[in-house]
Amino acid sequence: MQPTASVSIRPATLDDCPVVYRFLCDLEETTLDPVAFQAVFGRNLANPSVWYRVAESGAEVVGFVSCHTQWLLHHTGQVAEIQELYVRPDYRNRRIGHQLVADVAQIARQEGFINLEVTTNARRTDTIRFYEQAGFRASHRKLVMELAQGDQ
Repeated sequence: MQPTASVSIRPATLDDCPVVYRFLCDLEETTLDPVAFQAVFGRNLANPSVWYRVAESGAEVVGFVSCHTQWLLHHTGQVAEIQELYVRPDYRNRRIGHQLVADVAQIARQEGFINLEVTTNARRTDTIRFYEQAGFRASHRKLVMELAQGDQ
């Protein structure tokens, strides 16, 4: 394992959209619609229930985390959920992902949230191991119903 990288973590801005777009296309192993991506990115930046944070090394963005929050009846309070987390491959194994998780966990604690949750595809075994090392535990099973997109 390489040493911990010296990074700073800050809120994302609209200027970060192009690099975050590349990160998410890589994460999802597809080419996302860039116009729709920018629209959602901008909308979520303005939403106080969504936190976008980036990790910078020098002037380079090397990581990103998105966290969405909501009030849930079954928790009788607010819950935060990490939706996306990405660290550039050449910066992995330097604890940058852990720093991004710690950053959103600190915000969630300060806000008095009940839980910080994350869901990942079961095939991403390295990702699951990462989240377990970061303090998450498998307590639920997520089921997904795919809905048609496009011509609706």
